[in-house]
Amino acid sequence: MPRRSTLSAAERASLLAIPDTGDEWIRHYTFSESDLSLIQQRRGDANRLGMAIQLCLLRFPGQGLLTDTMVPASLLEWVGRQLRMDSRCWPQYAEREETRREHLLDLRTYLGLEPFGLAHYRQVVHDTMDLAVQTDKGIVLASHVLETLRQRRIIIPAMEVIDRICAESITRANRRIYAALTDVLSADHRQRLDALLKRKEGSQKTVLAWLREAPAKPNSRHMRRHIERLQALQAIDLPVGMDLLVHQNRLLKLAREGGQMTPADLAKFETQRRYATLAALVIEATATVTDEIIDLHDRILGKLFNAAKQKHQEQFQRSGKAINDKVRLYGRIGDALLEARKSGADPFAAIEKVLPWEDFTASVTEAKSLARPADFDFLHHIGDSYTTVRLYAAPFLAVLKLRAAPAAQDLLDAIEVIRGLYDSNARKMPADAPTRFIKPRWKKLVVTGEGIVRRYYELCALSELKNALRSGDIWVQGSRQFKDFDTYLIPAGRFDDLTQAGALPLAVNTDCEAYLQERMALLEQQLASTNHLAAADDLPDAIITDSGLKITPLDAVAPDTAQSLIDQAAALLPHIKITELLMEVNAWTGFTRHFTHLKSGDEAKDKTLLLTAILADGINLGLSKMAESSPGMTYARLSWLQAWHIRDETYSTALAELVNAQLRNPFAAHWGDGSTSSSDGQRFRAGGKAESTGHVNPKYGADPGRLVYTHISDQYAPFSSKLVNVGVRDSTYVLDGLLYHESDLRIEEHYTDTAGFTDHVFALTHLLGFRFAPRIRDLGETKLFLPKDDPGYDALKPMIGGTLKLQLIRTHWADILRLATSIKQGTVTASLMLRKLGSYPRQNGLAVALRELGRIERTLFILDWLQSVELRRRVQAGLNKGEARNALARAVFFNRLGEIRDRGFEQQRYRASGLNLVTAAVVLWNTVYLERAISALQEHGQVVDETLLQYLSPLGWEHINLTGDYLWRRSAKLKQGRYQPLRPFAGA
Repeated sequence: MPRRSTLSAAERASLLAIPDTGDEWIRHYTFSESDLSLIQQRRGDANRLGMAIQLCLLRFPGQGLLTDTMVPASLLEWVGRQLRMDSRCWPQYAEREETRREHLLDLRTYLGLEPFGLAHYRQVVHDTMDLAVQTDKGIVLASHVLETLRQRRIIIPAMEVIDRICAESITRANRRIYAALTDVLSADHRQRLDALLKRKEGSQKTVLAWLREAPAKPNSRHMRRHIERLQALQAIDLPVGMDLLVHQNRLLKLAREGGQMTPADLAKFETQRRYATLAALVIEATATVTDEIIDLHDRILGKLFNAAKQKHQEQFQRSGKAINDKVRLYGRIGDALLEARKSGADPFAAIEKVLPWEDFTASVTEAKSLARPADFDFLHHIGDSYTTVRLYAAPFLAVLKLRAAPAAQDLLDAIEVIRGLYDSNARKMPADAPTRFIKPRWKKLVVTGEGIVRRYYELCALSELKNALRSGDIWVQGSRQFKDFDTYLIPAGRFDDLTQAGALPLAVNTDCEAYLQERMALLEQQLASTNHLAAADDLPDAIITDSGLKITPLDAVAPDTAQSLIDQAAALLPHIKITELLMEVNAWTGFTRHFTHLKSGDEAKDKTLLLTAILADGINLGLSKMAESSPGMTYARLSWLQAWHIRDETYSTALAELVNAQLRNPFAAHWGDGSTSSSDGQRFRAGGKAESTGHVNPKYGADPGRLVYTHISDQYAPFSSKLVNVGVRDSTYVLDGLLYHESDLRIEEHYTDTAGFTDHVFALTHLLGFRFAPRIRDLGETKLFLPKDDPGYDALKPMIGGTLKLQLIRTHWADILRLATSIKQGTVTASLMLRKLGSYPRQNGLAVALRELGRIERTLFILDWLQSVELRRRVQAGLNKGEARNALARAVFFNRLGEIRDRGFEQQRYRASGLNLVTAAVVLWNTVYLERAISALQEHGQVVDETLLQYLSPLGWEHINLTGDYLWRRSAKLKQGRYQPLRPFAGA
């Protein structure tokens, strides 16, 4: 029988913990008349109390009263009050063990419970295996086992038995997964998979290692190399639909396990497991490389367009002086002609007075050469870079298996024509080549009097292909990011079942007419209220005139009296090394226990080694330099630990542990209750090997970079971070952090700056139960939308932008609900859907209808903003916390000049996750010691105004030593107590 433990000690304790709150006691432990009758049949208060407690524990958690069960005194008192007796008689219960057993037998009969036996064990293992093929998380499986036993009225066995059930279910599920992935493989498939473990010809790497290399610079040469990788993966020719045979969670984990193993390790696997692992690696690598190739194409075209714009601007600048001279000359000629008309003189003689006629004729010719057409554009310069695209276009189009929606079928037909030209080595475009996809901007270049110009036709098609892939009009077989739009959503049949059962997990009335009636009534009420205030000039700190909206800037949030307290508290915080801080926070929270082994699920045995690897990510030092700076550490040990214990999900669960600790800390309640949050993007330059992987956004300058998009709670806890492309609007990632974090925070209201909002985000946040409150720059230019025409809101006219198209919402209501449900259930990420819905050129019915829904919510928000100074203050305070957190992150991430230099995207993600975990640890440590500092001030007789505590911040780092050698020794100062001693008071 499998011996591997699937549960940590903390998980074991939590699964069968006795409830400790009144609400849970009421739900589980309220006695009925028959319960009380049975209990009162016992003789003596102690036996009646014992019988009652056994009855409670058999109902929940379901084990009964074991010999080592510690019943909370508060529960004893609560049960005693129901029985009208003194619970202090509890120690006298069951001085005879036989009494306990007798009570247990009577209660089993009364409750209709069965003792757990071998038959139950086998049945539960079999039932749990269906869940184990979807996930191998022990806590999920164990929770399922317990729920199954309770439903079947079977007494819960010891936790060791539950653990064995989960382990055996995982083992059997693994065998089923291996069989599913290998039974469809032919002998040729297996031979091609075995070849992946051999060295690639002319290289020291295996074929598998070569296939999994990240792409280099976005140019034709590296594009062709990456296309070769995809061609090699496709040549393995795994059976179509193989990726659907296994749940995606397990397939991904199997691929990750295989990716961390050496070819020698994989070769030692038993046959079925080896081929299943290799097949999972190929499936995962195919999707990854496909998406990377599309991204490379996107970035290459981006570079070409930017170069064309630059060339266009430089050319125009070079002509600037000559154009200015001509304008001045023709100004003089114009003056002379006007004077001649006034005096009745000969206009031609007037021109000759300015300059000789021959010179005038030459100047006209020169002016024509300097003049640009009315549709002045840079696209003609794109043709100069055609060779760059031509070098990879043929294999690029050949390797992608494209499919199209009807709206993009003409574009796909054009791609087929281009493929045919490359296959046949033809040069001339066929006269009947599809042209409906060509935009007017391209038309004059592509279609001329001599026919279709191939270079511009091809460049136009490839540019439109890039846009169509983004929007979902065209999708790619084998891709992860560019699949058919419908496949991202929950199946239509399942959605219909949820709708009919009234079980859609959304925060709004799912009946369209009822929903619209409610929102329109609220909108009309808010419009009338705001219009009345505006007409009377009574809007708080705001005024609407014909020239627009003007809002008075908010005063400083923190009063002057708070600064003295801030300085005093900061002066008391202990000086500490970052290593000591992390060790202390881990001693409080045990967050390192979440970094479990990828394969076995065991905790890391060497906590110091683990903390070193985490810190290497957090301060951007890297494993090699960290090994040099940490006595006793080696790169090999750190690299092994990172490979097996550090992953996105382990970082996420460890972060949740710290965020939850902050949420439970009573001092953090001075800053908020954890119900509001803000998010913001922080750019880090991509340097060194990572420079080619970075993206350029003119907002941040010309240097390539990456953006870490972070969500922070009102208690300063950074509960989510995501490494993203700087070229994508921040609003794309707002919902990801709110929906997919693993902490206990329950966010109700969320703040962003202008880059964080779109109408689509307004719509989806509302549907999913969040109040979205962005700080919108140039708010007066953000229009209000009305329920109907000519409503008579005269005072608001400068801000009115139109009428809502409610029929669009009605027409696509089911599609909107299906999309929101899919995002809520995690079938697809919100960011992926927002990218597609907001992409050019497709403005399909769903996107437009969602925009209209967002306009309702945006209008309601703006009306609230105009009426509420308190809302404006909340938003400003929330965003200020995020900006202050960015300053802390910049200070922590100081190595390598604060640049991300890892070429692999996975390592870049680890940098972002490590940074967020370390900053969360700093926030928690500062919170604990700020509380101690305030207590110390009070003990020294200082009266502390508690209303000023909200202005303290746990984001300081001046007292934390982030540099030097990284030694992992517990501070000797902690020997006398749990905490570091505060610094002495000034003058003490």
